[in-house]
Amino acid sequence: MKTLLKTGILTFFTFGLLVYSLMAQDKAQFNIDDSKIALNGYSAVSYLDLNLAQRGDKDYMSEYEEVKYFFVNAEQKKKFDTNPGKYLPQFGGYCATGVAINAKFRTDPNKFLVRNGKLYLFLNSIEVDALQVWLADEKSLTKKAYENWPKLSQ
Repeated sequence: MKTLLKTGILTFFTFGLLVYSLMAQDKAQFNIDDSKIALNGYSAVSYLDLNLAQRGDKDYMSEYEEVKYFFVNAEQKKKFDTNPGKYLPQFGGYCATGVAINAKFRTDPNKFLVRNGKLYLFLNSIEVDALQVWLADEKSLTKKAYENWPKLSQ
């Protein structure tokens, strides 16, 4: 019964995402548009250090691997510049649940989860709340996402 429920949730999730048509570019390693701004302009430091989604300010910007990151203040920028790897989102900032089903989907910056010092982002649409799907089967979906990401990130 539990397996059937998980399968149903994932099937619904997959269908909802396809209907919503939020597939990102197939070969993009980072979830960014032409502006190359990460996290839709939200501060990676706020997510990880404060567990908050806070929009960053372009006056406090750092560039890492040709991607721009915005921060709330100079202190956050300095923290990121000292150790950018600590603050990078998992799976290039794509929806973690999407990566678990071998797909790349854009995310809602307000739908996130910090686990073991890692930032996971999720899609939120009329059809599905990907964070809730993730939480319903976190262990299995985490494993699948990490298995899928090396190939998806190519």
